[in-house]
Amino acid sequence: MNSNLDRLQPYPFQRLGDLLADSKPPRNLPLIDLGIGEPKHPTPVLLRDALVAHLDGLGSYPPTKGGAPLRQTICNWLEQRFVVPAGWLDPERHCIPVAGTREALFAVAQAVVDSVGTPVVAMPNPFYQIYEGAALLAGAEPYFLNCTADNDYTPDLDQVPDSVWDCCQLIYVCSPGNPSGAVLERDWYGKLLALADRHDFIIAADECYSEIYRPGGEPPLGLLQYCAETGRHDFRRCLVFHSLSKRSNAPGLRSGFVAGDAEVLRRFLLFRTYHGCALSDPVQAASIAAWSDETHVEENRVAYQEKFDAVLDILQPVMDVQRPAAGFYLWPRTPIADTIFARRLYEQENVRVLPGSYLSRKTQSLNPGADHVRLALVAPLDQCVEAARRIRRLLERSRKAQA
Repeated sequence: MNSNLDRLQPYPFQRLGDLLADSKPPRNLPLIDLGIGEPKHPTPVLLRDALVAHLDGLGSYPPTKGGAPLRQTICNWLEQRFVVPAGWLDPERHCIPVAGTREALFAVAQAVVDSVGTPVVAMPNPFYQIYEGAALLAGAEPYFLNCTADNDYTPDLDQVPDSVWDCCQLIYVCSPGNPSGAVLERDWYGKLLALADRHDFIIAADECYSEIYRPGGEPPLGLLQYCAETGRHDFRRCLVFHSLSKRSNAPGLRSGFVAGDAEVLRRFLLFRTYHGCALSDPVQAASIAAWSDETHVEENRVAYQEKFDAVLDILQPVMDVQRPAAGFYLWPRTPIADTIFARRLYEQENVRVLPGSYLSRKTQSLNPGADHVRLALVAPLDQCVEAARRIRRLLERSRKAQA
């Protein structure tokens, strides 16, 4: 067996299940689950119609690279959304459809990391646990960049020693961030790209939450957009990962893409020829329909902001919680240890939330997720409002008991 499997830590939701295994929530309250970031808004009908209309495609093996119509659609969307000049993105060279970004974010480390020596894969902390698992199974050492309120939940690149950058082969970045919702700024991207050029590492930008932001507000900056603004025509060392799971409420479709540096993608495609999951023709048709439509995405933003408005109105008077720049998570501080809070909330109010310490790793200085919980506002509005009322009720009851 691969000995690196022994280095993997239990997934956050497994740990949450273990934490709550012997708990008994009140029977008179239905469960409200804010723990997992699985969108619950209806999947757009146009995706379903396209899927059904192309079921005959199940009779053919799909190409690993994906069909030309889907790749062209992806490039068109990137040009429009991230203001990339027409012609910079070649559908033959600059994008590959993937079976959801979870698969691709994991696979890219296996393709680009050279395990000879002491390779490092850097990542934010807290983080999407796939980053760590991908690094470990590629034979690399994870290096965690703490994201806290003190640095606006943005990795502090200046705190990383040159000796680490010299060993770094890949860095995962996430904007908007999971769980904070923080958006990376232009100056930060400029600093990161300068480091990548100097130390020769690849940037894997997880932008899966980029389309969930305040209606009418400025869309979050993307890595390819920064490349376009600064004349980086070849997108060298830059990869972006996008998904239809959050943008289009289609987590079960398992459809996304990776785009950027053509030479890295050429080698990544070689890896995927042996390992990757190709998208069937019906899934590709549904994906084309999704990437070609913005109306359902705009409606999605409005629905999430309605939930933010309602939930924050209830929680902010009693809890240290701020509106995120983007995404659909809240990242409040807890008045007691996050695991105790999560367990108590489940036992007394039948609301499931994810302890922040399960999303991060303890470094020499701290565990940046400790004393936080992640609230995924994915349930319908009425359930999110009810969950917020129950959380407030727990907090007010606890304060009265301490008085």
